[in-house]
Amino acid sequence: MGRLSHLPSRLGAAPYRVGQAPDKAASAPPHVDRNAAPWRRWYGTARWKALRLATFVRDLFTCQMCGHVEGDTSQLVCDHRNAHRGDPVLFWDPLNLQTLCKSPCHDKHKQQQEQASLAHRGVWD
Repeated sequence: MGRLSHLPSRLGAAPYRVGQAPDKAASAPPHVDRNAAPWRRWYGTARWKALRLATFVRDLFTCQMCGHVEGDTSQLVCDHRNAHRGDPVLFWDPLNLQTLCKSPCHDKHKQQQEQASLAHRGVWD
């Protein structure tokens, strides 16, 4: 049997692009509102991701509201027990964090609790 000959590439050369490096605001993930409160960026930091995982491990991947054990971390939420509203001490405090299953405990029950408390304390005091 003969050798295979070299096949020419079907892809053209990549276009050469010269320009300015994107600024941090322009390179934000599409789901992040650039006009949102500055503390919302804390959720994208390596520090938060490590703290989130440490909270899941501490709570044994168990929802602290319903007791459901979930190994898929995309179905879990690292929830602040007391809303931080931009307070870095509350935001980064591991004792203020708990594991909740995304649905329904966080997305339904916890949100209902927070919305109900708005009437008592005013909107995001």
